[in-house]
Amino acid sequence: MTLTSDTKQDILHCLLRDGHLSAQELAAQLAISPQAVRRHLKDLEAEQLVTYKVLSGTVGRPQYRYTISEAGREELRQLQLRQQATHPKGFALELLESVAATLGPEQMQDVLQAAWQRKALAYREQMGSGTLAERLARLVALRQQEGYMAEFYPVSEPKGAYLLTEYNCAISAVAQSFPTVCHHELEMFAIALGDCAVERTHWLVDGEHRCGYLIRPLK
Repeated sequence: MTLTSDTKQDILHCLLRDGHLSAQELAAQLAISPQAVRRHLKDLEAEQLVTYKVLSGTVGRPQYRYTISEAGREELRQLQLRQQATHPKGFALELLESVAATLGPEQMQDVLQAAWQRKALAYREQMGSGTLAERLARLVALRQQEGYMAEFYPVSEPKGAYLLTEYNCAISAVAQSFPTVCHHELEMFAIALGDCAVERTHWLVDGEHRCGYLIRPLK
């Protein structure tokens, strides 16, 4: 299934980012009419890319809150991969499974940890020097190139800290077969940002609609 409407893609991106939205909220974000949004939502629902809940206790017209389905998440992942002409997602998983079958579980974990450490050092080199905000901007750009819908923004507490957010997982197929990659990813950010403490705040694996990392300077 392939999305053919830019508006439908925009609706899915809004739901991916915000979790649950009404047609009115989507219309306000996209600057189009609620009626147009509802027509697109009806198509997306038929394609099983969105789901909805009816709010209880409302008076008058039922109030619907929409959210992106797992099929919708996968559609956006595939769309981003097609746009960026990346390698097929199955190759990395097949390669890792072959290595795991050859080495065994314990040695496989050593291989994964070493791979994430190399990735972290590569990120650090590519981010270069500068303020934390400048380095995070470069990190987000790198993650976007790899298929992640990533962004970052400052938070009020603690002072000088930022939240790095990723609304999809470009390696979800790998993570399902090798769950420890999520823990290695946290370590990777900590190594890449060696002068910062990195803490996971949100996790797609726990059923949340994003992964989030609180990044605060150590000094």
